[in-house]
Amino acid sequence: MQKVLKKVLIANRGEIAVRIIRACHDMGLQTVAIYSQADAEALHVLHADEAICVGEAPSQKSYLRIPNILSACEITGADAIHPGYGFLSENAGFASICESCGVSFIGPSPSSISLLGDKAKAKATAKSVKCPVIPGSDGIVEDAKEGLKEAKRLGFPIFIKASAGGGGKGIRIAYNADEFTRQFSAARAEAQVSFNNPDVYLERMIVNPRHIEVQVVGDQHGNYVYLGERDCTIQRRRQKLIEEAPSPILSPALRKKVGECAVAVVKAAGYYSVGTVEFLLDEENKFYFMEVNTRIQVEHTITEELTGIDLVKEQLKIAMGEKLAYKQKDIEFKGHIMQFRINAENPSNQFAPSPGLLEYYIPPGGPHVRVDSACYAGYKIPPNYDSMIAKLIVKGKDRKEVIAIAKRALREFHIGGVHSTIPFHLFMLQNPKFLENDYCITYIDQLIESGCDFTCKPH
Repeated sequence: MQKVLKKVLIANRGEIAVRIIRACHDMGLQTVAIYSQADAEALHVLHADEAICVGEAPSQKSYLRIPNILSACEITGADAIHPGYGFLSENAGFASICESCGVSFIGPSPSSISLLGDKAKAKATAKSVKCPVIPGSDGIVEDAKEGLKEAKRLGFPIFIKASAGGGGKGIRIAYNADEFTRQFSAARAEAQVSFNNPDVYLERMIVNPRHIEVQVVGDQHGNYVYLGERDCTIQRRRQKLIEEAPSPILSPALRKKVGECAVAVVKAAGYYSVGTVEFLLDEENKFYFMEVNTRIQVEHTITEELTGIDLVKEQLKIAMGEKLAYKQKDIEFKGHIMQFRINAENPSNQFAPSPGLLEYYIPPGGPHVRVDSACYAGYKIPPNYDSMIAKLIVKGKDRKEVIAIAKRALREFHIGGVHSTIPFHLFMLQNPKFLENDYCITYIDQLIESGCDFTCKPH
């Protein structure tokens, strides 16, 4: 059944809020921005048709404050909420409350979020459709003694992961039996603090993996497609820094196999909307299901450039009950794309946060360059939220051309008043291992541990 939406409240901030507002305006929808006291002069507030302050600077008192957000809906007459990513985007309770209040949640159903947000249940769903999974415990592990027995059966090194985890939190590694109990307790404690849920499960650690994720789209009528994969292996402490599509390590046959597995998982979960199924790829090119992100991703942009499909508009159309306008055979992958996260961080000082006044901000332009940002000269980057300044997305006919264009774009990107990750990206675009596609998920952490100065050119 189709719904008519007229006004969308964006329960987020920063570049993703700006991105959603633009998609809404393109579709003729009115928009409402919410903001904290720290974000009164933010770009998403300026771009929206209406804006309402929902609380103080800390996100717990504003962007995570469900009663305030729903009150903003009521005051403005918004009939839908788009949660963006982060904050409440994967909160099944929030999606359910929206539903009960007669407000459309631009995303999957609360039951799908709940099912796939529980890592143990998501893994069981993947197993049910014969998608390869990382060997691990059969569900939650209750105590350290039971866990140690299971860890010895699986073999070290072993991951201890929060069942409700995400964003790299609630994860510990035990390399041997001697340190297992200590790491088990630490993982449970962090899970309790971060997710209000201490449950953990075990997974055998895949050594030197690549991080591959598949973009899926499904409507409320049972139609599904995969829109290719993204290689997100370049990351620091499990936080992504450079993403590219297609992955330079996947063959066409493996790409098809991974994509079909991703669709099978979300289909089994009764999922609709856009979503991302994440995998690890081992040194023998065997892939293993890791998790599902039930929201739009930061790096959705490279899939948009690869396929020509606007993923935020797709979210809105699916929420309105529309059928997908394409089938798998219609999807074409054109060229090669990279995204560089430009964060307010100092790469030469352990990537320390660098909030503050943007004295000047001059983004790059020219052919095949896209910049998604919520920043401008004179904007003050608050210390309360993530440190993203912009996303630089570059397109070329192949990986070599993308790297050449990216170097040009990064040199044109001028930011004053705060440190940024631009020097890191320029370093990586000259790094032999990156150029030769010879790296794994821990590569950047290894460089940091070795004392690498990312402001220097590699020899």
